[in-house]
Amino acid sequence: MAWNEPGGNGNNHDPWSSGGKNDRGKRGQDQGPPDLDEALRKLQDRMNALFGGGKRRSGGSGGSSGGSGGGFGFLIVIVVVAALFWAGMGFYTVDQPERGVVLRLGKYQDTVRPGLQWNPPLIDEVTMVNTEMVRTHNHNSQMLTEDENIVYVDLTVQYVATDPKAFVLNVREPEESLAHAAESALRHVVGTTELHSILTEGRETLGIQVQERLQRYMEFYGTGINIVQVNIKNAQAPSQVQDAFDDVIKAREDEQRVINEAQTYANGIVPEARGEAQRIIEEANAYREEVVARSTGEAERFTALLTEYSKAPDVTRQRLYLETMQEVLGKTPKVLVDVEGGNNMMYLPLDKLMDKQNEVRDSSGRPVRLDDLSLQRITDQVMDQVRQRQNSSTTTREGR
Repeated sequence: MAWNEPGGNGNNHDPWSSGGKNDRGKRGQDQGPPDLDEALRKLQDRMNALFGGGKRRSGGSGGSSGGSGGGFGFLIVIVVVAALFWAGMGFYTVDQPERGVVLRLGKYQDTVRPGLQWNPPLIDEVTMVNTEMVRTHNHNSQMLTEDENIVYVDLTVQYVATDPKAFVLNVREPEESLAHAAESALRHVVGTTELHSILTEGRETLGIQVQERLQRYMEFYGTGINIVQVNIKNAQAPSQVQDAFDDVIKAREDEQRVINEAQTYANGIVPEARGEAQRIIEEANAYREEVVARSTGEAERFTALLTEYSKAPDVTRQRLYLETMQEVLGKTPKVLVDVEGGNNMMYLPLDKLMDKQNEVRDSSGRPVRLDDLSLQRITDQVMDQVRQRQNSSTTTREGR
């Protein structure tokens, strides 16, 4: 029953009545949860005592003044704590390869360098950009070549964000812009190149041309991106006609191989022919000089001989005869032996003996080489036999 209901003995249940000890005892026995105002008041007293807020004064007016002072001090503490927390949120660290782009209320403010930095939170927005990391973008596409053939090209673009401000603010999606620019640059370069050049030796040139054109696009757009390298990973014809293109490429490779072999043969034979021609020319010049010198010497010798012949004709004529016979007979390998007083003449084929000297062997089977001394001994033996035969024939004729 409520305390103010009729017949409910409201005097015993009036919450504002200040009863005696018995009434307080009864309230203590029936007390519920603590009063919220009293709990807040105790908390304020403790905070005031902690931060030097002073003691509460006794009495009605003093209590009211102390309560308002304690509430103001508590508010200051909350504000100070919130300010410290807010200031602590503004500290951050920028790594060595990074740069921080600072936007203050959406407007560009500054680009911070590596180290410990502070910016007011909730006012400044900092975007970190790594200016040394090499990023990679993979791109592949099918397109037409200059000779109207379809080719599939797969490439990789390596780039670095060298200008953090331009990379963050100038273009909304710099990597997406890079992808579109790579597609445009690749189509432009492939469209001006023939298929066989892309599939064979022109692949490296294709990558260089795409990189140069793509870098011009990035500078024109102001993306702050620097293209490091463009690698052509794969360039091939469509799978439906790949076998036919492989045959064509193989035929071109065979053609190039034959050309290289022919060039190698030409490089080897032409210098040799030129050297042989030069040798013949040198030999001809040497022969000409030799003949001219010999002729000049013969003419001078004949002039000197004519002078000597005019002084002693008989002696000079005899000497010329002997020298001529010595020169002629000294070069022949044949020997004719004439016996004095006889009509027989013996012929010794020394040239045949010299040719067969390797066929002569001793008792042990080893070949015997005939030197000049051996030939002389053989000649003497033959001469002795000839004389003996001649003497015996002479004696026979005289006996008759």
